[in-house]
Amino acid sequence: MCVVTGSRAEYGLLYWALREIESAPDLELQLVVTGMHLSSEFGSTVQQIQDDGFEINHRVEMLLSSDSAVGITKSTGLGMIGFADAFSSLKPDIVLLLGDRFELLAAASAALFAVIPIAHIHGGEVTAGAFDDAIRHSITKMSHLHFTSTEIYRNRVIQLGEDPDRVFNVGAPGIDSIHRIKLMEKADLEIVLGLELGSRSLLVTFHPVTLEPGSTRKYFEALLEALDQFEDVSLVFTKANADTEGRLINKMIDKYVADRASAVAYTSLGPVKYLSVLKHVTGVVGNSSSGIIEAPSLKVGTINIGERQKGRIRAASVIDCKPTQESICEALELLFGTEFQEGLRNVINPHGADDVSAKIVRVLQTISLAGLTQKKFFDRPVY
Repeated sequence: MCVVTGSRAEYGLLYWALREIESAPDLELQLVVTGMHLSSEFGSTVQQIQDDGFEINHRVEMLLSSDSAVGITKSTGLGMIGFADAFSSLKPDIVLLLGDRFELLAAASAALFAVIPIAHIHGGEVTAGAFDDAIRHSITKMSHLHFTSTEIYRNRVIQLGEDPDRVFNVGAPGIDSIHRIKLMEKADLEIVLGLELGSRSLLVTFHPVTLEPGSTRKYFEALLEALDQFEDVSLVFTKANADTEGRLINKMIDKYVADRASAVAYTSLGPVKYLSVLKHVTGVVGNSSSGIIEAPSLKVGTINIGERQKGRIRAASVIDCKPTQESICEALELLFGTEFQEGLRNVINPHGADDVSAKIVRVLQTISLAGLTQKKFFDRPVY
């Protein structure tokens, strides 16, 4: 069973599935590492994977030092070449992919041409502001087994023509880590961060809105200008991924943190520190999926800026706002308000489930691979 990981976030979501596969007597784990994991610019997070004790069976170098459209396109092409070699060497029975990044589009394409069955996690979701949306649906059509995080998303995968018997609503695997990892106490976390979180603090994670080229600077400047109005708030920035204009955001973060004593920035916190920060901050602000999918399970409020996550199912803990200073300031006032904070106690996460990774692996253990690559388009009845 070959699992591909290309980024810090997706590795954290896959962690317990990797452990489940590793411990299953009838399964053999093959781990392929690619993308940002192998880049010093993005924290060389391959070291975290090795420190966790996983054997890396193949490395696919594909990431160019460019976040332009041309650079991302060429990186994807290099990835297809690298994954062709990886799958030819490893000869896996099935490939497991999570999410919607361009690294995974390259992996799915290579597996498709090699006629290797693909199992996909987190299909059926909508993020209207990023080209990840199209990548996700493309991977769905190339995949043969599907693990969704809600029943609505399961129905959407079926709507795309996938056989209902091959689509499983299991929940979001990122919730597993919240239930299974021992998170850090606030005082210990503050020592590691080098920052006192105080009574009001924010985790800031902002990524480019890739379907709005040239918007990144304007939108992120609006966020920073809004944060300037809250001088008593401690800020923990996590840097952007290797997406179009992602490096621009990271340069702006470095400059901002250098000028603000109550702010720190990290290229990669790792799963334990990231979830610990998420647990202890007053709220999350930005446009990352973690604020919508994982944060509600920790009863933490989220300010979701702009269109990047438009279409995802939301808990009551998510405040949507426009990418303007005025709108973000209004959302921050609401987030810090006593009424909103007290209401977080009753929030229910629509992506929540128990033992998600174990459910995924049980399906992979028991399903027959014979004929799995032969797909028929499932047509819903027309009334």
